Amino acid sequence: MDEAANAGISEPLDLVKLALGERVFVKLRGDRTLTGVLHAYDAHMNLVVSQVEESIHSVDVTDDGQPLPPRVDRRNVDMLFVRGDGVILISPAQQ
Repeated sequence: MDEAANAGISEPLDLVKLALGERVFVKLRGDRTLTGVLHAYDAHMNLVVSQVEESIHSVDVTDDGQPLPPRVDRRNVDMLFVRGDGVILISPAQQ
């Protein structure tokens, strides 16, 4: 926590500012996750992210209601605008 105080962090969005230009992990509503380079954000948590890998996690069910094994669909996008009302979490990406 001392590092945060030394970096001039006085409010939550200051932490996001430190991640500009860095790879971040973003968890979204609807069981979606993103990993990419953060270029911009605003107070509503709208994000502009490049070099994005999006993962969509889903579980389908059979006709009789039995769950099938979880499935993860992935896609890559060069540049993506993310609307802030869908953002749940932002953190530095795992290396």
